[in-house]
Amino acid sequence: QVQLVESGGGSVQAGGSLRLSCAISGYPSSIYTAGWFRQAPGKEREGVAAIANDGTIVYADSVKGRFTISKDNAENTLYLEMNSLKPEDTGMYYCAARSGGGITLGSAWYLNWGQGTQVTVSS
Repeated sequence: QVQLVESGGGSVQAGGSLRLSCAISGYPSSIYTAGWFRQAPGKEREGVAAIANDGTIVYADSVKGRFTISKDNAENTLYLEMNSLKPEDTGMYYCAARSGGGITLGSAWYLNWGQGTQVTVSS
């Protein structure tokens, strides 16, 4: 059974930093694409960043230059380093994954999801 468990959320002031982690288990191999998504109250879920098994990475324009996604294959852990945080980065952050290749920031493509971790950025 595939499980994704996020951690690392919290409350910070604008300009601050947070590092999110997502422990991924249950895939029969390490070949999978994983990503981070976020959802603010009253808004649709949006893709933030994703990383494929071949190292391909995509970012949403809103986070380019501020967020960094990485994956530790040995530990099966996905990370999101978030710097220069803004109030508009506030939301519930989810990690998601799908076995095999390919990459997208479209949430419908991902088959397995974590429960989310809250990020709140105050001005």
